[in-house]
Amino acid sequence: MKPALKEATSITLKNLSIAVVYDNNPYKEGLTASWGFACVIKGAEKTILFDTGGKGAVLLNNMQQLGIDLEEIDIVILSHIHGDHVGGLDTFLKENLDVTIYLPATFPLAFKESLMRAGIKTLEVNKPVRICKDVYSTGVLGSMIKEQALMISTDRGLIVITGCAHPGIVNILMTVQKLNADKIFLVMGGFHLEPMPKSKVEEIITNFRKLGVVLVGPCHCTGDLGRRMFKEEYGKDFLDVGVGRLIKLP
Repeated sequence: MKPALKEATSITLKNLSIAVVYDNNPYKEGLTASWGFACVIKGAEKTILFDTGGKGAVLLNNMQQLGIDLEEIDIVILSHIHGDHVGGLDTFLKENLDVTIYLPATFPLAFKESLMRAGIKTLEVNKPVRICKDVYSTGVLGSMIKEQALMISTDRGLIVITGCAHPGIVNILMTVQKLNADKIFLVMGGFHLEPMPKSKVEEIITNFRKLGVVLVGPCHCTGDLGRRMFKEEYGKDFLDVGVGRLIKLP
């Protein structure tokens, strides 16, 4: 299959930063760890908030502690409808209404209408779409719980960020490979492995290697077992991701 999402140029990795502003895994002292996920991506054409965690007060406090100006956020991407990923949105919007929100078209009508009534530009995602230069949505994946993941094209390969990976983390990465022929450099976010037995996690890690994933940063719903097993397999190429982690790669 010919890759559907590919541009002539890509972001220089050293100019890109990803700040984890919400996660249930602690990392930086002074920040609040709480169930959910959110990160802020800088260095692309637009500054992006991917997911909003579960509690608005926690999200805003963590962002402020990390020196992130809420008004510099241009785009909000919501991976899926669960409260631990959209719960902080209303509180965030009280501080910054001048954003474009990308959400799965499968979100409840009432949710979408409330944003439209507030005058917020809202774009419904179904198929893979370009968010801004070198940044794309995978489109809505999955059968039971619909979810989109984020792809960032860099000069070192693709960065894939997932909220909870309900459609299956390996399924998501296989879709990414169909959409963009670049190697997968980093996969981070929730891998949804917490309820899985060790044998299933081993199988998933094997598939990561087969897919050529260079770096991994599992957090949120990956679970302690999954994080530990990825760390054992990837060693120095494992990123310890928790709230307050700032990812900048050379």
